[in-house]
Amino acid sequence: MTALPASSAGVPALPLVPAVAHWPRAAVLSLLGAVAVGLALVETAWPAAAAHTAPAVLSAASLAIGVLVVRHAMRLDRESAAPWRAFAVLAGLLTLGEAIAAVRGVGVNAVTAGPQDVPLVAAVPFALLGCARLIRSATIGIGARVALDAAVALVALSALVEMVIGAALDRTADSVDDLMAHGYPAAGVVLCTVGLVTFAGVGQARRAAAGWLLGCFAAVAVVTVSGAIAVVRPSIVTDVVSGTAWLAMLGFGTLAIAADPGRSTDPDEPPEVPLLGVVVSYCAAFGVVLVLLVGRIGGRSILPVEAMAAALLLLLTFARTLVWAADGARLTRQVLRTEAYFRTLVHSAADVTIVLDHRGRITWDSTAGRHPHGWSARDLEGRQLVEFVHGEDRAELAAVLTTGADPGQGRGRVFRLRGKDGSWRSYETVRVLASGDLRRPDVTAPELGGGGLVLYLRHVDERRHSELELERMAYTDYLTGLPNRARLMAALAGARSRAAEGEASCLLLLDLDGFKAVNDIAGHEAGDLLLTEVADRLRASVRDRDLVGRLGGDEFAVVVRADLDEATALGERIIAELAGVHRSVPTPGADPDLVFDVSCSIGVTELAPADEVPATIRHADLALRAAKAAGKGRVRRHGETADSATVRRTRLARDLPDALSRGQLRLVYQPVVGVAERRVLGVEALVRWDHPVLGEVSPEEFVPLAEDDGLIVPLQRWVLDQATAELAGLVRAGRDLRLGVNISVRHLQSGSLVPDVAAALARAGLPPQRLMLEVTESLFIGQPDRADGDLQTLHDMGCVISLDDFGRGYSTFAYLARLPVDVLKMDREFLAGIAEDARSAALVHSVIELGQRLSIDVVAEGVETPEQLAALRDLGCRYLQGFLLGRPTSPAELPAVIDAFDPDLLDVVSGPVSAATAVPGTV
Repeated sequence: MTALPASSAGVPALPLVPAVAHWPRAAVLSLLGAVAVGLALVETAWPAAAAHTAPAVLSAASLAIGVLVVRHAMRLDRESAAPWRAFAVLAGLLTLGEAIAAVRGVGVNAVTAGPQDVPLVAAVPFALLGCARLIRSATIGIGARVALDAAVALVALSALVEMVIGAALDRTADSVDDLMAHGYPAAGVVLCTVGLVTFAGVGQARRAAAGWLLGCFAAVAVVTVSGAIAVVRPSIVTDVVSGTAWLAMLGFGTLAIAADPGRSTDPDEPPEVPLLGVVVSYCAAFGVVLVLLVGRIGGRSILPVEAMAAALLLLLTFARTLVWAADGARLTRQVLRTEAYFRTLVHSAADVTIVLDHRGRITWDSTAGRHPHGWSARDLEGRQLVEFVHGEDRAELAAVLTTGADPGQGRGRVFRLRGKDGSWRSYETVRVLASGDLRRPDVTAPELGGGGLVLYLRHVDERRHSELELERMAYTDYLTGLPNRARLMAALAGARSRAAEGEASCLLLLDLDGFKAVNDIAGHEAGDLLLTEVADRLRASVRDRDLVGRLGGDEFAVVVRADLDEATALGERIIAELAGVHRSVPTPGADPDLVFDVSCSIGVTELAPADEVPATIRHADLALRAAKAAGKGRVRRHGETADSATVRRTRLARDLPDALSRGQLRLVYQPVVGVAERRVLGVEALVRWDHPVLGEVSPEEFVPLAEDDGLIVPLQRWVLDQATAELAGLVRAGRDLRLGVNISVRHLQSGSLVPDVAAALARAGLPPQRLMLEVTESLFIGQPDRADGDLQTLHDMGCVISLDDFGRGYSTFAYLARLPVDVLKMDREFLAGIAEDARSAALVHSVIELGQRLSIDVVAEGVETPEQLAALRDLGCRYLQGFLLGRPTSPAELPAVIDAFDPDLLDVVSGPVSAATAVPGTV
């Protein structure tokens, strides 16, 4: 007799999810079904042969399932595989028991006890052990509640089995068979009870596997009951039922293996509450009592054992009810305490939580009655959220409700909600969850048609105000309050788009005339006051639809929504408005009587849809330059700026940065002649630019551009290196010469003049005494401290300091006594009428005499006629430079020019104006 409750326990191995993929579950179940049909046919048609065949088939099937259990246990982790190791031992015992039955030929249901029953009985503890380990893998343990549920189920099932067996055997079993007739069913009852407890106690993830395991135990119960009946009344029917139930047990075990995902390793998995066990135990208890009552009503008497079982069930159920009530009270307190914590947490949070049902109606608001919006819970619950949203923002709410979009790390959607007082407040969607799945905060895209939504909103009125303020600051000039460059660029882009649709727009570019003098003389505070006043006047001059802004410095711009003629007329009005701005400067430390006459020049261009914004600004800038070139205080259109001077200057400014690297610059040298020495004493280095398109460019054109664009320092470093190197070659060839190099004010301001001169002299191997640095008068006016320090350093090194263009601009007589000036170079304007005008001759003579008294050599440059030469010679000027004596010459031709100088050029006859007549009191 193979009433093996343990066999069912042995089959249900709990594999991991990958187990399904390792073997075809459907194929195994189909094979078991085919074996069951074949076995039933053999037992029916050949009962004698079935005594050996049927147990052998069942042994082989149990062995196959046991192999599956072992293989899947090996693929699991240690904790998950623990139940299956016990079930693997169980499967081996079942296989052994059926093999012994096959050898002895006792059939599926042995009528007497024998060796085959020993392995089967030994398998029961391993079934219990496997179930216990399976329950232990859940989040609950085997406590008093589970024990009570198990006791109720055990008593109820025992009573039912006893009634079934008693009715089937008609109480005719003798005492010898009591152990087999009642022992095996009792084992089946125990296993079913364990299966019920396991099914009720495991976690949700392993519930399906436990359900198939319960099916195994139910099949075991069928096997044990049919085996108990066969002890007293053997028949083919009981053999077929037992064999089929045995194979069904193996099939349920196969499904249990496939359904088990293994032990959960999620630490955040919520605990399971064992309520299912309560339901099962109550149903079993009341089912037994109901069966007894129905039988009593039908005339069946209730045995004392059955009455005791019913009474015991009532006591156990009563105890379980008390435990359940205690659990309910405890859980209620926990729920109330948790809800209190939750409400405190939610109400103290800055975010607003709104729960919506599947129709978008408000079911709960965390701030109801507590928030400035003033709505109470009664006002909100049951109403559509869209009723409280601003009409302009309902599209934003619809996007949230339909897509359930979660902003994540970015910004959420913002919409306004109406307060009870009618005010509107802005809220941003922080997070959106499915209200039906709050245990999974990763749910970010639920459908509103499901369980509804939970909206987390944040009040952002203050942040929006801050953002708007930051945006205003980002697009506003801090000094004048006008739109800045970024805002103007955006306005130009918009105007360009409107121009594409046919709306005319123009750009006015304004630059103040005379503003630099305000900063230089009165200081930057006075300049800021002036810019503020100009901004106010510009605001008053333009129309409301026009945009006036500040680009930077003293440059402004106006975007005019009008055609070119109207924009030009507006420019004329602006010039007229600013022409009368006489600004006094009430700044600390400034002269209170200082008054500045400020005007502006304006360039106008029309916005063409085909031109990008930078191109439009370039056009306006070209027009502005043309206005300044025309005498300032002018308005010029872009179409009027195509004159050759403007185009040439623009081309030079664009090409100058690359001229040096492309080898387009070169040096020429003009001789300086000594009258007494009657030879060339030195040369002045002059830089020239050979433009590939415009031809030779003079320094008067590109040097100011280099100063404005910050290129003058690298340019003069190159001149110093090149000139000293070429002079060193002439000196080594035996020529006694001195080199003159012009120095820019910007080079001195950079603070690098002294090291640059020292480096050039060192590289060329030239003594400092042979280098004459020519500086202009403006150097002493703009940078007296720098000039006094750096020039003194150069003078101490041995360099010769020459004051170039003496007499042009400001008077520098006050500086000659204290500054290290060795040479004065008279400006060529002194010599313009020296041969005919006695006043000019007297002025030149005074400069020469001043130089003699101060021990300063005087050089007259710009000598172009013999009459000028004779007059200068008669006035005592010892050093001359000009086209008459030698033109600027390339380095290659310079030695020949020096060697070919004719001293007879100095012996010209004096003109009508002599020294005696030019200077009163002289002979």
